Amino acid sequence: MTIDWDNLGFDYIKTPFRYISMWKDGQWDDGKLTEDSTLHINEGSAALHYGQQCFEGLKAYRCKDGSINLFRVDENSKRMNRSAKRLLMAEVPEEKFIHAIEEVVKANEAFVPPYGSGGTLYIRPLLIGVGAGIGVSPAPEYLFTVFCMPVGAYFKGGLTPTNFIFSDYDRAAPQGTGAIKVGGNYAASFLPGEEAKERHFSDCIYLDPITHTKIEEVGSANFFGITKDDRFVTPLSPSILPSITKYSLLHLAEHNLGLEAVEEVVFIDDLDRFKEAGACGTAAVISPIGGIQTYKDFHVFYSEQEVGPVTQKLYDELTGIQFGDIAAPAGWIRKIKA
Repeated sequence: MTIDWDNLGFDYIKTPFRYISMWKDGQWDDGKLTEDSTLHINEGSAALHYGQQCFEGLKAYRCKDGSINLFRVDENSKRMNRSAKRLLMAEVPEEKFIHAIEEVVKANEAFVPPYGSGGTLYIRPLLIGVGAGIGVSPAPEYLFTVFCMPVGAYFKGGLTPTNFIFSDYDRAAPQGTGAIKVGGNYAASFLPGEEAKERHFSDCIYLDPITHTKIEEVGSANFFGITKDDRFVTPLSPSILPSITKYSLLHLAEHNLGLEAVEEVVFIDDLDRFKEAGACGTAAVISPIGGIQTYKDFHVFYSEQEVGPVTQKLYDELTGIQFGDIAAPAGWIRKIKA
């Protein structure tokens, strides 16, 4: 396969190998690499009927010296197991989770984009409830798989601010599954996201489901804002997905940029306190927010055309660590060893 590294998108590309393992009779098998990209599951699988499934997303990064970095992979393992526990699924031991990812990256090493291309190897761990069944109950068996594909830089030509709009739809219910990474959360976002795009916005911003007065998430990403007195603020809510990127930015804002970094309630009628704003997640790292269409007016932050200086610094710090150009905090980087 010939790949144009400079023109990769963010689409599925079949790579040669993926990892698969089964949980049955109370234990996981040893797992193995396979070239079969089709999952073979029973038609009565709980994942198909009742949404008993969860997933993760992370990346492998090619460094200047040719080595490969994994970024905070242990946090992805912990988050998947929190999701599994909430859905009464078999948890994947952290050692097994990390081993599977390392094996997949090593087996598909030729598909890790070269340093400087802006591309990465996107990795998708997936855990689903399988086996014969039809009653509304946890599955009798579980399938854990990890596959990967090369993806391009989310932004062509650098960071570009885009605009968002408040949504009347609720992303998650109080005490529901908003804080875990399950497919149903994303399926429910398709319609409001499409309606936002039809109105020429990048996506919608979800508010708290009880009062609709507080920001929770931006599409499938976490919100952050830089206040005029240099505080890095992200919303506080029990139904927000705990983004690994967000918590990394909270650390870097405080320790590398000298900002006060906090999680606190962000009211929609208090946007004037922010000089910059953005969304963050694995795919885009940071997506600067130019403006937000509120219920009252269109609120512009730093600029609709240019990324703010603090947002740019945060992006440079985080990607510099991920690609090995900046020293990482202890435990953040795991090197892939051939």
